[in-house]
Amino acid sequence: MAANNRRMSGKKGAQVGSGGKRRRGLEGKGPTPPAEMRKGHAKQRAAQAKTRRAQGRPQRRTGGKSSSELVVGRNPVVEALREGVPASTLYVQQFIDNDERVREALQLAAERGGINLMEAPRPELDRMTNGLNHQGLVLQVPPYEYAHPEDLTDAAYDEGEDPLIVALDGVTDPRNLGAVVRSVSAFGGHGVVVPERRAAGMTAGAWKTSAGTAARTPVARATNLTRALEAYKKAGITVVGLAADGDVELGELDALEGPVVVVVGSEGKGLSRLVGETCDLRVRIPMPGGAESLNAGVAAGIVLYEAARRRA
Repeated sequence: MAANNRRMSGKKGAQVGSGGKRRRGLEGKGPTPPAEMRKGHAKQRAAQAKTRRAQGRPQRRTGGKSSSELVVGRNPVVEALREGVPASTLYVQQFIDNDERVREALQLAAERGGINLMEAPRPELDRMTNGLNHQGLVLQVPPYEYAHPEDLTDAAYDEGEDPLIVALDGVTDPRNLGAVVRSVSAFGGHGVVVPERRAAGMTAGAWKTSAGTAARTPVARATNLTRALEAYKKAGITVVGLAADGDVELGELDALEGPVVVVVGSEGKGLSRLVGETCDLRVRIPMPGGAESLNAGVAAGIVLYEAARRRA
């Protein structure tokens, strides 16, 4: 029996076949899949964004919230309420002189609804405002909830449009931010991106300058603007920086017809070095009058108008 076992152990075992791979290799890959099924295609991204929203999934993440803000003084409070600046509470000093501005502030707050009216003694308002001349009126503006940079592109693809986004580099004046938000809204853009640090945020001043358009135009905040721009580039979006010494003139910029992010620097300093190096193109706005530079709001408005004209 032992001899038989030795003879059997020398037999050749089962052979591993190709598993049909050779036959399948001759069959070809079949017809080209539709754009919605091709990885990385713009239509696939748009379809995925639409599916996420239809299923009610939460956004990837937000850009965080700003801190609450106080608008102090009778005229500033009335102007903020007139311009639709978001507000949670209107503080009114006890035994205040009831002049026309106080009456208008109370009326506007009541008409808008959702604003708490609180009566407070003068020492309490002094403490809240760190001794500023509040004149008996203080308006509390709730924290602004920023979007994430990727949410802006998702919203554009969800609408079947190429993204048109403005990014601000080193712009510290909230009024410039508000003006850019207003221009983005007017010319069909999909949002504004600002850095988290050393940049203007959505304060009451920015809300006022936006003339109410901040309610429908998202502002995203990026922890690092350079990395956010690089992510846009990887997604197939052209990043264009405005520079007085740009190689391309605005009228020759065909990139505005497709997905694009327009980066605007601060007046005087322009784009920072890293941001400028990240841009695919550096574009100049012709200025026959000889001005050295334009502020961010005006420069963004000119480029957005040109983009809207080309896309019409």
